[in-house]
Amino acid sequence: MKLLLPLMCVFVLVIAAGPAYAAEVTQMWRCEIGEGDVAEEDVTEMVQAWLNAAKKMPGGAQLKASVYFPVAVNPVGQTDLLFVVVAPSFEDWGKLWDNYKDSPLEEIDNLNREKVICPSSALWETVQFE
Repeated sequence: MKLLLPLMCVFVLVIAAGPAYAAEVTQMWRCEIGEGDVAEEDVTEMVQAWLNAAKKMPGGAQLKASVYFPVAVNPVGQTDLLFVVVAPSFEDWGKLWDNYKDSPLEEIDNLNREKVICPSSALWETVQFE
């Protein structure tokens, strides 16, 4: 009995602490604006259409997206903007990309492929602080 109570406490703490340490997943693409007339407003409309399509897919319901336009930076390569997508978990991120092929999301990417070119990306584990 002396051992049972501490083990039960540890079990309860492990269950309660799990969600507190769950990390989000962030993917960041370094993008260039393609040839032609593509304004910031065009890019934000593309991202909104992309996010709307992604939210309808498995794993996409809680996605968040942002676009970062440089204001004052040291020139590093050809980065006109950063496209950032945040998922609440690796599980959701995996579900989204497992269903990407032949999806409405892939169609949107194909429509915008010449307007915004994103040759590189990185996947990050995100830990938020407030």
